[in-house]
Amino acid sequence: MEHSEPTEQADGGSALNGHFDRTGKRPVPGGSGCASAAASACAPQPPRAEPGAPRPVMESWREERTRSVEDNQTSLPSLAAAYTTILRGLGEDPQRQGLLKTPWRAATAMQFFTKGYQEKIIDVLNDAIFDEDHDEMVIVKDIDMFSMCEHHLVPIFGRVHIGYLPNKRVLGLSKLARIVEIYSRRLQVQERLTKQIAVAITEALKPTGVGVVIEATHMCMVMRGVQKMNSKTVTSTMLGVFREDPKTRDEFLALIRS
Repeated sequence: MEHSEPTEQADGGSALNGHFDRTGKRPVPGGSGCASAAASACAPQPPRAEPGAPRPVMESWREERTRSVEDNQTSLPSLAAAYTTILRGLGEDPQRQGLLKTPWRAATAMQFFTKGYQEKIIDVLNDAIFDEDHDEMVIVKDIDMFSMCEHHLVPIFGRVHIGYLPNKRVLGLSKLARIVEIYSRRLQVQERLTKQIAVAITEALKPTGVGVVIEATHMCMVMRGVQKMNSKTVTSTMLGVFREDPKTRDEFLALIRS
């Protein structure tokens, strides 16, 4: 299975799981590029991403937390102020009775909608991976999913179906739903969300194969734009034997539809 490398950013950060992480080291101003004069050669540097180029999904589930509970408290006043500005921009009066507390309510709600930035998959999976001599398909379907479209900041909601073929290790069933919760509670596009869930399970369990299917409604299509009320978007990621063996893939698809 191929792994995407993190995209180096101009300020020294990198794109992890589709989100910007500022833990990368900044170059030394005025330096020649080598950390030591005694170094015989500089380490090769990854190519810089072109401006506007999409950031690849970093296929690693261990280093994902980009926001803490403390960050929530620190950023809450500025988020509320931003919502006050939005209300004024919409032609409303933030001082009228019905809107007095709306900026704070909206700010705390948005923090909750995106609480996946505060969590790491590895924390969820601790003590939930078990050695088990089981090699038949495991499926959890109809997992409720709520997310936020990163293009319009409006809801995406639907169902997630997950299946995997164990390779002597299984995962506590509720943890599959927790993986969905962590990745969906971020600003997302459905295609990336589908892949992130499948990759996290693959890297955690090293199963023979993983299949993930998401069926979702995008409010950016229902409430605006084409305004198609009954439209649904279906995405899938098939890894390992789910991709390579049509019989295994068909069995999974038949079971989630039954």
